[in-house]
Amino acid sequence: MIRLFKHYIPHAVLLLGLLDFALLMISGELGWIVRARQIGMDFGPFADRLVPLLIFSVLIQTAMISVGVYGSEALRSMRYATARLLVAISMGIIALSVVYFLVPSHTLWRSNLFYAMFIAMALLFAVRLLLGGLLGTSAFRRRVLVLGAGQRADRLRALGERPESGFAIVGYVGMTEGPHIVEEAISRSAIHNLTRFVENLGVSEVVLALEERRNALPLKDLLRIKTTGVHVNDFSTFLERETGRVDLDTVNPSWLIFSDGFSSGRMFSSALKRVFDVSVSTLILAITFPVIGLFALLVKLDSKGPAFFRQTRVGLYGEPFAVIKLRSMRTDAEAGGAQFAQENDPRVTRIGRFIRKVRIDELPQAWSVLKGEMSFVGPRPERPEFVSDLEEQLPFYAERHMVKPGITGWAQINYPYGASIEDSRHKLEFDLYYAKNYTPFLDLLILLQTLRVVLWHEGAR
Repeated sequence: MIRLFKHYIPHAVLLLGLLDFALLMISGELGWIVRARQIGMDFGPFADRLVPLLIFSVLIQTAMISVGVYGSEALRSMRYATARLLVAISMGIIALSVVYFLVPSHTLWRSNLFYAMFIAMALLFAVRLLLGGLLGTSAFRRRVLVLGAGQRADRLRALGERPESGFAIVGYVGMTEGPHIVEEAISRSAIHNLTRFVENLGVSEVVLALEERRNALPLKDLLRIKTTGVHVNDFSTFLERETGRVDLDTVNPSWLIFSDGFSSGRMFSSALKRVFDVSVSTLILAITFPVIGLFALLVKLDSKGPAFFRQTRVGLYGEPFAVIKLRSMRTDAEAGGAQFAQENDPRVTRIGRFIRKVRIDELPQAWSVLKGEMSFVGPRPERPEFVSDLEEQLPFYAERHMVKPGITGWAQINYPYGASIEDSRHKLEFDLYYAKNYTPFLDLLILLQTLRVVLWHEGAR
């Protein structure tokens, strides 16, 4: 994997993304040439079209990222990739039309876009047909040796067997005597020279998956392996990188303290984030005011009660604040006390079911963002009634309140909607990853991927 702004990107995804960008540039240029020939115009120097071509390529590829073209499913399924590509290119052309209206001198002509769009479709589909079977092969997977043969090693085996996995386990070494869960593991005593064994297998990374480190940590072996240029990782760090979450089953306070993350150099990033929040929330409130007003009226007509409701949530540093949303449930929804939302929740009204799916009920929260109580990106704020119980049952739950809550977040785009303690545990793992690895780049990635969640109703309930 390549680490970009503290976030890991698989080699296959990065390669495909760079190739797509080059193909989009070529598509824009070919579209220009076709149209120029059609009207008998001279092509002109390429440098004169560089900025319009870059705008074309960047907007189309941004749309591709937004709808999930580079997700694991799209890399394995041509049908899935085709659907996402069609939507992405359509959205990109709409965005380009807006840019053309605003700055016509810096974009391709609309007649060029027509040709460029179909050429781009053909080239992007072709490269996926040619490379689709190659991207998931061992050529793009790191060769990993696991030191350990217990439950942790077995978890790594299950993770490595997933089709979207970016690594292949080439062997297991049982570092302690006794029965092993991973039966094919080779006993450490049977290996004369572990460093030579690693070299002979062509291993690129060694993962320490010991159940108990006390008196079992092979420091001498690990040092020699490390000095030969092979990466050495502990179990928790490896899982964080491969899954995009902090594994609560194995992580401990010392790992959180000494591992990379929770950078103190966030002053500039936080200021940039606040400027973005104020600017965009103001724009959203101005643009969506008629939409909010219309659906507020529909909510009133659909069921008795106010159009909006205020609910206390836990914010930054555990401070409570009131969040405002369009009402999507009956007014007696919590007559028996606070409770999690459920799938096909009978308390949701007819209009409420629609506005939840398309996230219109979330629009008034832009006011909380403007006030500074929330951000656009961050862990979803939870209710105080649930927080007290969750802090008792889930380790490190309070740490998610060290960053400002958000309308969307890393957990929302990676984990389907859930309403149980186990679901809260999984979402907390993603929230901790976000708090630990926050950068403006990760915020941008989350904002783009939120569009995928909205378009395909992933996680909405």
